Amino acid sequence: MVHALAVAAASSPAPLDLPLVAALPVAAAAAFALAALSAVAGFGGGVLLLPVLVAVFGLRVAVPVLTLTQLASNGSRVWLNRADVRWGLVGRFALGAVPCALAGGFLLAQAPLTALQRVLGVFLLVVVVWRRMRPHPRPPSERAFVAVGAASGVGSALLGSVGPLTAPFFLAYGLTRAAYVGTEAAGALTLHVSKLLAYGAGDLLTPTVLAYGLALTPATLAGAWVGKRIVGRLSERVFVLLVEVGLVVAAVLLVVGV
Repeated sequence: MVHALAVAAASSPAPLDLPLVAALPVAAAAAFALAALSAVAGFGGGVLLLPVLVAVFGLRVAVPVLTLTQLASNGSRVWLNRADVRWGLVGRFALGAVPCALAGGFLLAQAPLTALQRVLGVFLLVVVVWRRMRPHPRPPSERAFVAVGAASGVGSALLGSVGPLTAPFFLAYGLTRAAYVGTEAAGALTLHVSKLLAYGAGDLLTPTVLAYGLALTPATLAGAWVGKRIVGRLSERVFVLLVEVGLVVAAVLLVVGV
C-alpha cells in the first residue's frame, strides 16, 4: 500500500502554492461542508474532499489527512446516532472489511483504477434504477454484510472512499435516517482504522500529517453536528430520495472520471 501511494504521488499534479495561512481555512471550509453532507446522506464527504486536499497539500499528505478527517467524521456520526446503530450489522461488515482493506492495499499499484471507478459508477446507476422499479425489495440477510464489507474493504483501499457502494445495501436492509447514518458510519470506521494502521506502519503519519488532521478536526465535528440537526428534520421519504440523488451524482462523477 505504501509503495503504491508513493508511485501515485510521483505522478500526481503538484499542490497549489498556497501559504499555510490560506491553505488551512480552505481545507477546513471544505471539511465542514462535506462532513455535513456525509451526516445527511451517509456518504459523499470523502469522495469530494479528496480532490480539495490533493490540490492544497499534494497526494502524499492528502490521503492520510483524508483518512484522519474521515475518522473524525465517521466517529462523530457514530456517537451522535449511537442509540440507533445496529452493531450486529457492523460486526459482520467488519469481518469482511478489515482483511480485504489490507489486502486491497497491495493491489493498488497494479489495479486499473479508472476502469474500476467506471464499473462502480455503472453499478450505482443500475442500483438506483432497480430501487425505483422495486421500491420494496427483499432485504439482504445480516450474513450478506460480510460480503458487502469485503467488497467495501477492497474498494476503499483502491478508490479511497466507497460510501456510495455500501449505501444501497444499508437502505435495502431497511435502515433510514439515524439508524442508517450511524450504522454506515460505524462500518466505515473499521475501514479507516485499518488504513491508519497501514499508514502508521509505513511512516506516512508524519507530524505534519497529524497536525493537519488535528487542525481540520473541529470543522469536521461541527459539520457532522449540523448534518445531524438537518437529518432530524427530514421525513423518511425525503431522506431516501436525497440519498438516491446522492448515489446518482456519485455514479456520474465516477463514470466521467472526476
